[in-house]
Amino acid sequence: MGSQPQPPNLRQEEGRLLHAALVEQEEDEDDEEGSEESSSDSTSRAEPVTMPTFDVPYFRYIDDEGTEGEEEWSSSRSLSSIEEDSSTDSVVSDRYMVVSGTPEKILEHLLNDLTLDDDQGTTQDTLLDDFLLTYPVFMSTSDLCQGVLWEHYYKDSNILTLLKRKVLHLVSQWMSLCKDFLREDEHVKLFMKTLCLSILKLPLGGKALFHQLSLKENGLQSRGTQRETKEVLCHVYITMDSYLSMRAHAGVVAQELLQAVAERMDVPQGDLVLVAVTYPGGRLLLQPQDRVFADSLRPVGRLHICRNNPGEVLYPFTDNSELQQRTARMLSLNTWDVAVALTNFDWTIFDSIHEQELVYFTFSRHASSRHTMAFELLLQRCNEVQLWVMTEVLLCPTLCKRVQLIKKFIKIAAHCKAQRNLNCFFAIIMGLNAAAVSRLSHTWEKIPGKFKKLFSELETVTDPSLNHKAYRDSFKKMKAPKIPFLPLLLKDITFIHEGNKTFHDNLVNFEKLHMIADAVRLIRQCQKDHMGQYSHLSAYIDYLHIIDNQQTLFELSHRLEPRA
Repeated sequence: MGSQPQPPNLRQEEGRLLHAALVEQEEDEDDEEGSEESSSDSTSRAEPVTMPTFDVPYFRYIDDEGTEGEEEWSSSRSLSSIEEDSSTDSVVSDRYMVVSGTPEKILEHLLNDLTLDDDQGTTQDTLLDDFLLTYPVFMSTSDLCQGVLWEHYYKDSNILTLLKRKVLHLVSQWMSLCKDFLREDEHVKLFMKTLCLSILKLPLGGKALFHQLSLKENGLQSRGTQRETKEVLCHVYITMDSYLSMRAHAGVVAQELLQAVAERMDVPQGDLVLVAVTYPGGRLLLQPQDRVFADSLRPVGRLHICRNNPGEVLYPFTDNSELQQRTARMLSLNTWDVAVALTNFDWTIFDSIHEQELVYFTFSRHASSRHTMAFELLLQRCNEVQLWVMTEVLLCPTLCKRVQLIKKFIKIAAHCKAQRNLNCFFAIIMGLNAAAVSRLSHTWEKIPGKFKKLFSELETVTDPSLNHKAYRDSFKKMKAPKIPFLPLLLKDITFIHEGNKTFHDNLVNFEKLHMIADAVRLIRQCQKDHMGQYSHLSAYIDYLHIIDNQQTLFELSHRLEPRA
């Protein structure tokens, strides 16, 4: 295990690198794999490999097999734009390539090539960041803890001291990047204690390094109660097909929800009870101090607000008549303030999203959502805002007020775009474009021409043609902080995942993981320098009335404007 991985013979290397390049071409993958074979067989001397989109500097190829002799591949330097923060400034970075390898060899390569200089290159930083973001795909946290223990690599005391410092740097970056996912892991706690004790034995600077590492360890433990303070979106059904979407803390009890719903519906709290409908068909009457969410942060059942009629069977509200008066309230609100409140709500969730959540979500979609809660929450919020727009329009009974309401939503969408909240912007536009709303021809005919023109311009940004080119170009020009349209980001990552194998011949396809890490880093870039704005409408936006039954929405639509 002490020997470093060596590059394979030249022809084998060229063929593998060319294969990695061809994987990136989406349309002609099958045809190009054939050209890869012929290139590998006919070429006896290495020539520069032309990548589909950019040249790359190469690291040594990582594999279980090696050849004798120390040799590094020559590299070509390239620059690639990542994210433009202004019209004149852009960030550039080097690109490495580690094609594939076993998890142990990838980690060994990472430690061997790691430098401790302050001016270490961006290529090396990217390699380390890619590894730390995506390691859950190919190794467990326990395996990583065992893998970085230097006793597994070297016994020579001089090399051991240097390697300990490299391990410390890696672990320090790991703790900083992934601490939200590590604080409950017993393997990590044991590993950190072992590492701290070993650091004390270093001949120089051991105590300083120990202090630095102890701070990282305490950072894990000090946030141990964060789970109790997490917020969730709670659905409280007020009819069989509509609910109030409410922001609540994870430890919320039934009495708190009853009080919030009673205030929202202008109904005495004593007239209401909270019922959890469990499947199949069971009903649980929640007592005032009963917790609504289990330890998994999932509700104990589908929550319904029912009238409290002693001696009678519990039944929910059966119509929306008590909520149709909300239209007047909505029409009185300032559109900029509504957009600010919506954006503030989204930022409270988006700020807490970690890039690694997208990795867990993509590769472990059916596993526990403990690591993906914030990401799922914002996806859910996007869907709810879309349904909320539809609900508000379709519950508005009069034509003139419905026209005013659509005008309001068009302006709110424009303001959300101006505030660089593209997630909410898309949700509002999709809500207005939904079939149940767009079919209201008499209503849309009354919309003034300038609003129709504005709406058409906003629709252009959401145009899905050319892989959402209009949105991508517009979003790229926006400075951070900004909130991307998360469903599209998830689609991009899923496409990379499903279009490329994670393993080739039991070797980790690290080039695929680099592409995924590069995509999820968008989250980090967008979260820079965010400062919220004050909005007095936050309490209003925290409780959205939503009809989530498409049949009910279409029935309301046909009731407003019957089919000719």
